[in-house]
Amino acid sequence: MNKKFYITTAIDYTNDVIHIGHSYQKILADALARYHRLVGDETYFLTGTDEHGQKVEKKAKDAGIDPKEFVDKIANLDKEEWNSLNISYDRFIRTTDPDHIKFAQEFYLKSKANGDIYLSKYEGLYCEGCEAYLSESDLINGRCQFHTDKEPIKIKEENYFFRLSKYQKFLDEYISKHPEFVVPDSKRNEVLSFVRSGLDDFSVSRQKLKWGIPVPDDPKHTIYVWFDALINYLTYGVENNCWPADVHVLGKDNQRFHAVYWPAMLKSAGYPLPKTILVHDFISLNGQKISKSLGNVILPSELVKQFGVDGVRYYFLRYGSLTNDVDISLEKIKGVYNADLANGLGNLVARVEKLCESNNIDSGESDVHNFDKSVSEAIDVFRVDWALEKIFKKTNSLDVQINQHELWKDTKKKVHILADIVEGIRQIAHDLKPFLPETSEKIEKQFAGPSIRSEKQLFPRLK
Repeated sequence: MNKKFYITTAIDYTNDVIHIGHSYQKILADALARYHRLVGDETYFLTGTDEHGQKVEKKAKDAGIDPKEFVDKIANLDKEEWNSLNISYDRFIRTTDPDHIKFAQEFYLKSKANGDIYLSKYEGLYCEGCEAYLSESDLINGRCQFHTDKEPIKIKEENYFFRLSKYQKFLDEYISKHPEFVVPDSKRNEVLSFVRSGLDDFSVSRQKLKWGIPVPDDPKHTIYVWFDALINYLTYGVENNCWPADVHVLGKDNQRFHAVYWPAMLKSAGYPLPKTILVHDFISLNGQKISKSLGNVILPSELVKQFGVDGVRYYFLRYGSLTNDVDISLEKIKGVYNADLANGLGNLVARVEKLCESNNIDSGESDVHNFDKSVSEAIDVFRVDWALEKIFKKTNSLDVQINQHELWKDTKKKVHILADIVEGIRQIAHDLKPFLPETSEKIEKQFAGPSIRSEKQLFPRLK
């Protein structure tokens, strides 16, 4: 019996449409989801939008429209962008969805019934960019490390709080005993360091904010946006009987909420914890953070127009990173596209097609049905970059064989060598399915046999 596999991405905040900085996370999760579908797992892939909070309320007011109308527009634009990247999500959840609102309120009451939510007064700093409360130790030069363009605002109000401090020992022991819980190790060490520095209770409601889910037993409060947003994974997971999640994929700016607050919340409400929290580093553009204020925002669909959907997917999957921030540029993407895809894979496929067609070679039927073992092993530890490296080494190896054996000479006397190369290309096409689905499908159709004909170039060289 095939197992269930449940993977999620962080849901995107709807103060504005997403940009290319969000792309790596979604493409990475999509590749993992596609792989698990292909190996026969019953796969559930969730992404969506985080739609409540102060920043959204302010944006809607500035636009002169109702917050729901505002987030409807942004959510639809986000979906269009992810569709342009061929993201194969099973549900696009929105925190304004009725089933999520109901579930978030039920979760809140479960945690409160366990004695973990209490009323108190909060006075301190709040980052509107993160929609997060900050302590002095979180600041760098008086500003949030992730939103250095704005000073945190001072807040004083009566809120409901979650007893995070109660779960410090539990979190320390659990994360220490489960090295797979936060990946990679560098991020796990950061989480443990934060936990061991001492945990403060955190606010789970706002009293002066109307745009949010009402606290079920005290509707003059709304549920704090982060508390509400994290529960989306459970809304879908419980409905589909696939909780706990196998993998949460998220950026390092969301690490604390997912690896500290979320497991404590789950423990409080009586739910099992996710199996792995996979944390990636940031994407910058031309050495700068991607932001509207800098005027350097590029939409994923704009990249797709220049490099094709699989050109974009390849770049992010091959050069995105779990361990280092990655700086990209249009020139870098073009260079990789030409070197790896146009001159590499595309050229190999074109050469072999021409050899088969010009010599009327009967290629037979494909015997490829499984992923190469080395590719599967890399994917199993979430290293899609390693998987692609192995696939493209195979591409280079096949190209070398063509040259070594001079297959353009006396080709019919070397049919057995050409047949092996054809089968190698079929294996490459199969291994590329999770990463470059359109390209994989084209190659499989072209090399289905028994006769192979030259087709349109897979990756035209860019000037």
